[in-house]
Amino acid sequence: MTFTVAIVGRPNVGKSTLFNRLVGKSHAIVDDTPGVTRDRREAEGRLADLRFKIIDTAGLEDADDDSLEARMQIQTEAALDEADVALFLLDARAGVTPLDTHFSQFLRRLSTPVILVANKCEGKAVEAGIGEAYGLGLGDPLPISAEHGQGLSELYDALVPYEYEEPAPDIDDEDDPERALKLAIVGRPNVGKSTLVNNLLGENRMLTGPEAGITRDSIAIAWDYEGRRIQLADTAGLRRKSRVRQKLESLSVDDTLRSIRYAEVVVLLLDAEEAMEKQDLSIARFVIEEGRALIVALNKWDLVKAQGKKVLQQLHDRLERSLPQVRGVPIVTMSALTGRGSEKLLPEVLALHDIWNARVSTSKLNTWLNLITEEHPPPLASGRRVRIRYITQAKTRPPTFALWVNRPEKLPESYLRYLANRIRQDFDLPGVPLRLQTRKGSNPYAK
Repeated sequence: MTFTVAIVGRPNVGKSTLFNRLVGKSHAIVDDTPGVTRDRREAEGRLADLRFKIIDTAGLEDADDDSLEARMQIQTEAALDEADVALFLLDARAGVTPLDTHFSQFLRRLSTPVILVANKCEGKAVEAGIGEAYGLGLGDPLPISAEHGQGLSELYDALVPYEYEEPAPDIDDEDDPERALKLAIVGRPNVGKSTLVNNLLGENRMLTGPEAGITRDSIAIAWDYEGRRIQLADTAGLRRKSRVRQKLESLSVDDTLRSIRYAEVVVLLLDAEEAMEKQDLSIARFVIEEGRALIVALNKWDLVKAQGKKVLQQLHDRLERSLPQVRGVPIVTMSALTGRGSEKLLPEVLALHDIWNARVSTSKLNTWLNLITEEHPPPLASGRRVRIRYITQAKTRPPTFALWVNRPEKLPESYLRYLANRIRQDFDLPGVPLRLQTRKGSNPYAK
C-alpha cells in the first residue's frame, strides 16, 4: 500500500458504501440510518493497479463539546492527519447542504489535499447538485455512484498522482502480514472493550464513553507487540437475541460473529461486578464451537478486589460446569481504565496461541492410546468390544485428532469426552477446544 486515502463527509452520503467498493468486500456496516460509522476503519483498497490504505470515517458533525459527535469528529481529524489525500463526499441528489459548506471551509484550512466527490450520481436528477458543488472551492466535483460502481475510472485518474514508490519489504516470514496473530475482543455492551483496546495500543484509537453500544463496526487494527504482529479487532457488544430488535444492531452482531470466526484467539471481556452472566456463557460457547482459543478477562477488578477470591472461585466453578469441553480457560484480572493488570493479557494470548497451534507426534499418541485403552477400555457394545486401533493428529488450530475404530458408531460420546480430557491433561493442552473424529477401518499406516 503506497499511500493513504481518507473518506470524509457528512452523515449518510455513502462513505461506507465507497469504502466497501474500494476494498472489494462488505467490511463496513451500511444502512440508511445516518451516523452508522463511528470509529475509523482501515483496510487495503484497490483500484485497478493502485494499492492504498483506505480509512472510512464517521460523518462530519458540527460539534465541539464532549458529546459523542465531538469525539467522532476527533477520530475523523486523526484520519485526515494520517492521510495523503482525502475524498470529500457529497450526496449529489440532495445537493450542497449548509453542513457540506461548513466542512468544505474546514477542509480548505488543512494541508491534506482534497478530491471533491459527488456520490449517488446514478440517474439524471443530479445535475443541479453537481452544479452547486462547484461553489465549494474544492475544484471540479467528480461524479460517481459508489453503490453501482460508476465513475471509478475517473477516480483512478484523480488518485494516481498521490501514488509514491514503496520501499521493498524485507523477505522474512516473521514480517509476513499473513502470519499476524488474529485477536478479537468481545463481550456484552459497555464492559470496556474499546477502553481495553485503547489501553493496549497506548492511544485513543477507539471511541469510548459512558454511552452503551458506541462501537458498531468490528474495527481491525494492525499492531506490533514486542516484535509480534497482531491483528487486533474491537467489536460491538453482543446482547441476547431476544433484545436485538433494530436492524442496525443486528448488523453489528453479525459483524462481531464474523470477527470471532476470523480470529485465532478471542478475549471475552467481563464486568467483574456482573461476571459470567447467561449471555457471557452464550458468547463463550460460540467461541469454543468455532474452534477458537478463549481467554476470559475480568475488567473493573479494582471494584471487587476485596471479594476477589470469592469472585474468581465462582467464575472457575461456572466455567467448569458450563464449558466442560474446554477445561483450563485462562482468566486475567485487570482494569482497562487504569491499565492495572492489562500487561498480563498479551503473554497469556501468545501462550494460548502456541497451545492452539500445538502438534503431538503420532508415535507418542499411539503409545499413549495403548496405555489408556488398557487402563480404561471402551465399553462393550452388544456384547462385543469396541477397538480403537490407531490415533493421529489430523490438524492444528484447534488440535484435531483422528481415531480409527472398528465400530465407530458404537463408541459413546462419554468415552470420547474422556479421551479428550486425558489428551488435554497428558499432553498439556489446557484452555483450547479439542476435536476428536472417528473413522472406520484398519490402521492406514500398518504397512
